[in-house]
Amino acid sequence: MEGAWKYRGRIITAEDVQYIRALVGAHPSASRRTLSRKLCEAWEWRQTNGALRDMVCRGLLLMLERAGQIQLPPVTYKRHNPLVQRVRPEPVLLDQTPISGKLRDLKPIQFQQVRRTSDEPLFNSLMEHHHYLGYEQPVGEHLKYVAWAAGRPIACLAWSSAPRHIGSRDRYIGWSREARRRNIRLIAYNTRFLILPWVRVPHLASHLLAAMAARVSVDWERMYGHPIYFLETFVDAERFRGTCYRAANLLITHKFGPQQEPEFNVCEP
Repeated sequence: MEGAWKYRGRIITAEDVQYIRALVGAHPSASRRTLSRKLCEAWEWRQTNGALRDMVCRGLLLMLERAGQIQLPPVTYKRHNPLVQRVRPEPVLLDQTPISGKLRDLKPIQFQQVRRTSDEPLFNSLMEHHHYLGYEQPVGEHLKYVAWAAGRPIACLAWSSAPRHIGSRDRYIGWSREARRRNIRLIAYNTRFLILPWVRVPHLASHLLAAMAARVSVDWERMYGHPIYFLETFVDAERFRGTCYRAANLLITHKFGPQQEPEFNVCEP
């Protein structure tokens, strides 16, 4: 479309660019953040939870400036990013007495959503010191869970916003590009799954995953204002076979290995 740009699924017309120029001109002393928020309010550009899409809008403004279409005011404040030099989570002293036996003897198992709670550092520490990938701070929408049994943590699971483009998943769902843009927020993927190394209980992994599927959507809607309809994960075929995911019958699984096309296994919640 001549005279138009596209950013994050939104078509920006020549008239839109003229409006942005007028907005910048009408507020010569405003910061980039202020201009972004004013534009979001004027366009009613909001997230599903009602918050302004401020960061997305700032990306749009930068794109138009780089294309020579607008001129933004100079940067007046450079935000400190604590993730650049983030202090790694400290180890937590725990009872590491081995836990074994049958799954029924371990129950009841309780799940605690620790995102934005005082127990979030516990989750971070367990992932950092006991998961082979360590801890990385998720971006976007995400939830963190600690599973407990007999007053002791036994496992941790993290769920995050789904990657935007996964061919095997998109072919299975059969959605158009526009449908994917509208609905990608309704998918979450399992970014981390850790059973603590001193816990050896058969069938525990699939039990935890199946139980998670029954509550993730409710917790997600409570936190972010919308449900989750599909769950997915990635399996490193050089390390794992993905058996627990199949046994749980709950996840869309993408399996990758050397010189291997993705293997797509569909298991809906």
